Amino acid sequence: MSFHVLTGAFVHESNTFKKGETTLQDFREDVLDLGQAAIDRFGDVNDEVAGFLDAGRAAGWRITHTVSAHATPGARVAQEAFDHIAGIICDAARANRDTLDGILLALHGSMVPVFCEDGEGELLRRLRAIVGPDLPIAVTLDLHAMVTPAMVEQAQIFVSYKTYPHVDMRETGRHAGQLLDAAMRGETRPRTLRVHLPMLDEANAGRTDVPETAALYTRAAEHEAEPGIQAVSVNAGFSEADITEMGPTVLVTFDQGRETRAREIAEGLAHSIWAGRGKVSNTFLTPAEAAAEARDFDPAKGPLVIADYADNPGAGAYGDATALLAALLEAGAAPGAFAPMIDAQAAAILHRHAVGDTVTLDLGGKCDPTFGGGPLRLTGEIRHLSDGTYTGDGPILGGITHSFGPTAVLRVQGIDILVVSLPGQMLDLQQVRAFGIEPAEQRFLVVKSMQHFRAAFEPVAGRVIVCDTGALATPQAHLRPYTHVRRPVWPLDRGAAYPVQG
Repeated sequence: MSFHVLTGAFVHESNTFKKGETTLQDFREDVLDLGQAAIDRFGDVNDEVAGFLDAGRAAGWRITHTVSAHATPGARVAQEAFDHIAGIICDAARANRDTLDGILLALHGSMVPVFCEDGEGELLRRLRAIVGPDLPIAVTLDLHAMVTPAMVEQAQIFVSYKTYPHVDMRETGRHAGQLLDAAMRGETRPRTLRVHLPMLDEANAGRTDVPETAALYTRAAEHEAEPGIQAVSVNAGFSEADITEMGPTVLVTFDQGRETRAREIAEGLAHSIWAGRGKVSNTFLTPAEAAAEARDFDPAKGPLVIADYADNPGAGAYGDATALLAALLEAGAAPGAFAPMIDAQAAAILHRHAVGDTVTLDLGGKCDPTFGGGPLRLTGEIRHLSDGTYTGDGPILGGITHSFGPTAVLRVQGIDILVVSLPGQMLDLQQVRAFGIEPAEQRFLVVKSMQHFRAAFEPVAGRVIVCDTGALATPQAHLRPYTHVRRPVWPLDRGAAYPVQG
């Protein structure tokens, strides 16, 4: 029997502290591909959609792919954007309702539209209203999902990534597809159980290069080998989204008759997350400390890679914080590179000139100077100008083409600053090499990223350090004005308690 499966991807991680809205144009500038165009782009790379197609080919499905929509993490999703993209998926469900056997979606799990706190739950609610209560729906989630009760009420199957840096997207999509196939065949009757913790996020945000945190995902995979336990997902949460249900969750998708065991598994993992709540592995340096390390570093075995953790565009930060750049210039730390500085205004000014020109301008710090510093008045030489297009070749972005928009490299006091127009965190070496910056030629390389950079940049680094510049994604959570999260919550309330047994 050939099953008809509707697929789609609607992915956004929403920083509710960020000014403005994530618009439909933001999706268009990142990814908004329909039908076959999306399959052509993502069908054979490390993406959930590729995993969906793998599962479908193996099972002989007929697939109707609706849309692949991604926007760089940012402010709440505008209603126009949400309704448009959700509408594409829902309209396809409505048009194919009489022949559909299942739905398979790639979501993030931390999307917050302007009109509600739970974008994924709202999308699933709209779909359920169209297809009825029984059609199997399977969902993949980012490891940083904030899973709500509404989400697990509306879909039967959930599978989250088990790596951070995320390198298992295709595998996750394939896993979810296989579980959906078993449900459509009537071999299983899956449901998903959720356990939630009163924390902003897991102590190491799900880092799978930290032994204690990695052990959670190892245990999850081991549990999946148990009879009737179909998927175990440890979601670290996303501390930059202030909603009632924010925080880590453990999900167990199980077959009928296995709910008791599923709850034992979920509560056991939740207990371990709670017990490790104070064991943070990163050492966060100040900008001055990081600059001193850069100035004195011997790059014989590779550059010093400095992660600007707090200004990570991948967590919705503005990407234009200047505190670390100012400290590096003051310390005389060159030669080095700084990537990226997200400043469309500065990029436009640089594009009015030619390579080799000397230009004076205000760089960075324009979005919210209270987080990470205000604009710097700098004079430098233009080293590179381009449209910002690059194609990744690393473990996360390999084979995928993106663009930073109009892009320039400005050399200031021996530091090459990658000035870009469109937001994006550093995930791939081609994000600097495509613009003439070679890591091996630097004493230091600043990357605006929390953790994903490690997949591509750590192998070429002489050493990695992490800096807290006080930008919007600072690990000092008390600097953000939380108003919606249910209190008490760790670490804002040190007296928060969680009564897990076992």
